[in-house]
Amino acid sequence: MYSRVVSKFPSFDSVGNRVYTSCIYVMNKIDQISIEELDLIYKVPHAGMHIFAGSSNTAVPISANHGWNFDELLEKMWEYLDLVRIYTKPRGVQPDFDDPVVLRKSHCTVEDFCNTIVLSLSPSLLILSTKTS
Repeated sequence: MYSRVVSKFPSFDSVGNRVYTSCIYVMNKIDQISIEELDLIYKVPHAGMHIFAGSSNTAVPISANHGWNFDELLEKMWEYLDLVRIYTKPRGVQPDFDDPVVLRKSHCTVEDFCNTIVLSLSPSLLILSTKTS
């Protein structure tokens, strides 16, 4: 199971028995620092914080208490995870833009889409379908 999970995330790099991946550092409590200190956080070269040469990192300062900078955090998450939204629709009906299927750009084939749909089904439905086969 572990090898299947790692293979789904192509941004992983492994060295020996260790696995490294890109990350986003989320710095909370920016409401308790000055504007000058916040400017310093943005000037720090966060790409130099990586452990492994193949990974890239960034930092996003937020305030969870006040809800500050969540839009930038969300934008960075979509950017670094390299996600796409896929909207489905039955024939003759407009697509439902409220409930997309989210996949990685590197894994967005029809097969990946079908596997995502199957994995999102209730475990009781999966058990029922295997008993009837």
